[in-house]
Amino acid sequence: MAMQIGDEDKPYNEINVTPMIDVMLVLLIIFILLTTAAVQGIKVDLPSASAAKTMNEPKSRVIAVSDDGTISIDAVPVSMSELESELRTSIASTPDLAVILRGDRAVQYDKVMQVLDLCSRVGVPSLGMAATRPPAATGAQ
Repeated sequence: MAMQIGDEDKPYNEINVTPMIDVMLVLLIIFILLTTAAVQGIKVDLPSASAAKTMNEPKSRVIAVSDDGTISIDAVPVSMSELESELRTSIASTPDLAVILRGDRAVQYDKVMQVLDLCSRVGVPSLGMAATRPPAATGAQ
């Protein structure tokens, strides 16, 4: 077996793209994880209610009032006038629109009442308030 000495100095004819593909796949995975984390919405500490029903309407908008009084619709912060125009547009395109109001338990009652009054003025056909179920009792006392 004879070794050819000249092969070691031969320039490469192709670029190895495997490391670049690995980096791109890692970036794609990070982008997907960050995007799904951002879509989750505004963190709101919901009050509990014993008669809370599940509302799974495909044609619904979610209005959240956070503990600092920030109002957002579908996780996008808006002012009251922007909320009104957004609701009017949504009702015009979807007459059977359902609105879910998520109010933080620490928010001032006045802010939630302003949103409820706005929904009434705009003519929201179906309005629900989000709540969590209280923990089940472990036994009789």
